[in-house]
Amino acid sequence: MEIVTHFVNDSIEFYKWSLSIADKRVEKWPLMESAFPTVAISILYLIFLWLGPKYMQHREPFQLRKTLIVYNFSMVILNFYICKELYLGSRAAGYSYRCQPVNYSDDVNEVRIAAALWWYYISKGVEYLDTVFFILRKKFNQVSFLHVYHHCTMFILWWIGIKWVAGGQSFFGAHINAAIHVIMYLYYALAAFGPKIQKYLWWKKYLTIIQMIQFHVTIGHAGHSLYIDCDFPQWMHWALIGYAVTFIILFANFYYQTYRRHPRWEAAPKGGKAIANGNSVVTNGVSKVGEKQATAENGKTQKKGRAKRE
Repeated sequence: MEIVTHFVNDSIEFYKWSLSIADKRVEKWPLMESAFPTVAISILYLIFLWLGPKYMQHREPFQLRKTLIVYNFSMVILNFYICKELYLGSRAAGYSYRCQPVNYSDDVNEVRIAAALWWYYISKGVEYLDTVFFILRKKFNQVSFLHVYHHCTMFILWWIGIKWVAGGQSFFGAHINAAIHVIMYLYYALAAFGPKIQKYLWWKKYLTIIQMIQFHVTIGHAGHSLYIDCDFPQWMHWALIGYAVTFIILFANFYYQTYRRHPRWEAAPKGGKAIANGNSVVTNGVSKVGEKQATAENGKTQKKGRAKRE
């Protein structure tokens, strides 16, 4: 018990010390003063993952088509804004893609970049709604390990990023990811309109490929920074490389299961149902593996639910 007490006390002291070297520019920004709000939101998210399916088990799925259209187009606009701000801010500040230390000054361009990164962090919290919509629509098969792992870790890890390194090398990964999310949520938004639009959405497969390329580029960028001894926290570079490797493994498995092992599922049937934020590929762990089986299972659940209500 004494060992545990020492560990807890040391952890608290380390946390307090780390706050003393955090970025002073962002400490009064919403959600940034303490890690508690971010952790609390993430815990509520995990609780919903547990209770949501139980609540929906004997209920009819919500359609949410209009909600999904508005939500996905809103995410397109938000990610485009983030991408634009990071691009213009980094150009104006003369950022280097090879090595860019963090500048903690109140320079207008540096604050602009920090603000864009803060919005990127906020977008990761908003993306928890992807899971909420899956569960309310009874797309339980879409809430895969990859989906939950991606959402939960990104929101928490980017709080750390904004708290200590809201600028410098941090802009690179956020810039690329925001650009990809513009395309991804545009796909979701168009798919939400239904079969008349879905038949033209042939490019979903390539979104997963772009995602995997992104992770390789991220590893290469971090590795190069380590090689030239860039003035940026090395432990963050190593953590980023390890994190990206986990995504490469998970996405490679997803790609194999979806397009190699079961290639017949790649093409959506004519007159099929809406696939926005449901039966598509891409980050946020969207999976089509076992879709037919899950649809059948959901159908059985709904029948059982009606029987119980009757």
